[in-house]
Amino acid sequence: MIASPVKLFRPLIAALAVCLGMPLSAVFAAEIQRVEPPNWWTGFSEPDLRLLVYGDGVGELRPAVDYPGVTVLDTLATENPNYLFVRLRIAADTEPGEFDIVFVGPDGEVTHPYRLDARNSDPGHTRGFSSADAIYLITPDRFANGDPGNDEIDGLGDIVDRTQPGARHGGDLKGIIDRLDYIDGLGFTAVWLNPVLENAMPAFSYHGYATTDFYRVDPRMGSNADLAELARAGRERGVGLIMDMIVNHSGLHHWWMDDPPMDDWVHRWDGYVETNHAKTLSVDPYGAEIDRRELYDGWFVPDMPDLDQDNPLMAEYLIQNAIWWIEYLGLAGVRMDTYPYSGGEFMAEWTRRVMEEFPDFNVVGEEWTENPLIVAYWQGGADKHDGYRSWLPSVMDFPLNSVLAPALREPESFADGFIELYSMLANDVLYPDPNALVIFGDNHDMMRIWSQLGEDYGLFELAMTYLATMRGAPQVYYGTELLTASSGDHGVIRSNLPGGWAGDAADAVSGAGLTERQLQAQALVRTLFNWRKTATAVHEGGLTHFLPREGVYVYFRYLGEERVMVVLNKNSDPYALDLARFEEVLGDARQGADIIRGETYDLTSPIELTPRTALVLEID
Repeated sequence: MIASPVKLFRPLIAALAVCLGMPLSAVFAAEIQRVEPPNWWTGFSEPDLRLLVYGDGVGELRPAVDYPGVTVLDTLATENPNYLFVRLRIAADTEPGEFDIVFVGPDGEVTHPYRLDARNSDPGHTRGFSSADAIYLITPDRFANGDPGNDEIDGLGDIVDRTQPGARHGGDLKGIIDRLDYIDGLGFTAVWLNPVLENAMPAFSYHGYATTDFYRVDPRMGSNADLAELARAGRERGVGLIMDMIVNHSGLHHWWMDDPPMDDWVHRWDGYVETNHAKTLSVDPYGAEIDRRELYDGWFVPDMPDLDQDNPLMAEYLIQNAIWWIEYLGLAGVRMDTYPYSGGEFMAEWTRRVMEEFPDFNVVGEEWTENPLIVAYWQGGADKHDGYRSWLPSVMDFPLNSVLAPALREPESFADGFIELYSMLANDVLYPDPNALVIFGDNHDMMRIWSQLGEDYGLFELAMTYLATMRGAPQVYYGTELLTASSGDHGVIRSNLPGGWAGDAADAVSGAGLTERQLQAQALVRTLFNWRKTATAVHEGGLTHFLPREGVYVYFRYLGEERVMVVLNKNSDPYALDLARFEEVLGDARQGADIIRGETYDLTSPIELTPRTALVLEID
C-alpha cells in the first residue's frame, strides 16, 4: 500500500505547526474520520465497548482516556493501517458525561470527543411488541413524500423518477410522521419500516437492503433525529417502531468496501459465489459442509457483499450497532432480515446480547420457507435435536402465509381449500411459542394479497378477518386497506400510497378519490383492528378450531369469560350453519354480537350466513 501524502509529509507538517504556534492535535485531527459507535450509554450489562476508529494512519496511534470509570483495556491494529479497534471498559458506577479520547502517535496527538449518556429509565422505552399488537409494514420511499426538499442529495445518485417502478419515488420519514394519526386510526399499534439507513447505491436503492452506513439514516429519507422523532411521536400514540435490520450483508458501496480493515471482513471466494438458499441445511443431519458454506457465506447478489460474522470484530460491530439503535430510538422491536444466513452461532449470540440488555424487547426473524420444521428451529425456548440454543423470541410465519391465499382461493376438496389452513395449524406443536409468531397475508417481497385472491372482495374480507383473529401478531402491508393490486414485480408490489404526493388523484387519509370498494375495505380494516386492540382473548387466549365443512371454517378464541366465535364462509351462496356441533365451546350461550356489521345473532338456532363473508361474534 502506497503511503498517503499526509504520512509522507508528516514531519514537515509538524515542524510547520510548531512555527505557526498550532497544536499538533489541530494538524492531525482530520486523520480520524470515523469513530463507531459515535456515542454510548452507561448502565449496560456488558461493560466493554469496542470502538472502530478509521482514518489515515490511525493504526499507529495509541489511545488514552482520563475519565472516572472508563479504562482503555486494549487496542488492536489490523493489516490495514487506517483502522484501530479500541476496547473500553465502562464501570458500573460510571457517570454519564463527555470526555476526550487522546490518540498519541509518533508525531503528536489527536483528540476525539466522546460521550456517555444515561440509559432511558422509562420501562416502556424499549418494551417489545407482542401478540397484543397489530403491525403496519411500510416501504418508506413509497408511503408519502413529506419533504420534497430531500428528494435529491448531492453525492447520492439514483434520482427520483416516479415513472419507474424500480427508481426512488421520494417517500421519507416526515411523510410517515405526518400520517401517524392515519395509521393509529386504522387500529395498528406498531409500524415496521423497511430499512431506512443510507443506501448510497447507483440504482435500486429505494428498498434499503444494501446498507452503506450502519449508523446513518439515508438523507433522502431524513436524518437520525427524524427517525428518533418518528419513534417518539409513535410511542406517544401507542404505536411502536420496529426497525428492519440486516447483519448478513451490506451494500457494495459501503464506505469500508474501498478500504476494508482486513481480508476476512467479508466472505471472499475465488470468483463470485451466490448463496444456494438451501434452507434445509439448517436442520439437515446429512448436509455437506461445502453446501453449508455456500448457504451461509455465499453472497445474495453481486451488489451485496456477505459479511463475515466469524470475524469477532465484525460480530462485535454488528451487535453493538443493534444495541445502539434500540437504545437511541426506543424501539418496540427488530425484524431481522434473512435471519439464518448469518449463521446460527452468530445469530444466537447477537440475539442473546440484545435480549440481555433489553429483557422486555422483541425480535422477529425472517426465515422464508414453507416448512414449519425449519422455521420452528430458529425460535428460542426449547431444546433442539442438535443441542443448538436460540434466543430468538419470534419468527415470521411463512408456512401459514403459504397456505392462506390458496385456502381461500381454491375450491373445497379433501386436500384443498380451508383444510390447508386447518392442517397447517397442527404444526404449532413444533413451535416453542406459536402465539409469538408474526402472521401475514403479504409483504414487500410478494404479490399483494388482493391480487393473490383474484381481486375478490369477499375473499379479502375473510383474509383480513383471519389475520385479525388468529393466534400471533398480525402484520398488514401498507395499502392493503385500499385493495392495492400488483404483479410480481417488486417495484409494483411497493406502489405509492395514494395521497402521499402532491397532485395525487386520490388520498388514503381523507378518502377523496377512493372507490366505493376501497372505502369499504378501509372501513373493514379499521373496524377489525381497532376492535382487536382490546380483544384479550385474541391476544393471549386459547384457540379451538373445528374441521372445515362445506366451505365454512369455524374457530373460537377464549380467555376466562371472554369468548369470540369466528365464522369464515367462502361459499358463493347463503349457508345455514347448524351450531350444535360447537356446543363444547358455546355451551349454553344464547347470542353473539358481530363486530364487523354490528348485528346480533341468536345462537339457539342455525345462523344464516351471507355468501363470502365473515362473522366475528362476541359471545354473551
